Amino acid sequence: MLKPADPKKVVKVLTTLGFICTRQRGSHMIMQHPDGRTTVIPFHSGEDIHKGLLRSIINDIGFD
Repeated sequence: MLKPADPKKVVKVLTTLGFICTRQRGSHMIMQHPDGRTTVIPFHSGEDIHKGLLRSIINDIGFD
């Protein structure tokens, strides 16, 4: 069961998996892996990433 997560923690996990921040536009960080997988992490002050979006991020990075 997924629980809402802090965007900073999500970025930290993705970084340990080899993703790098390729760019940031406003409150959204685009992270890409050297093999081409890409995902977007929203940064809104005081808000966690809810389970639906977290599930989408997991699908984007290939952890089905």
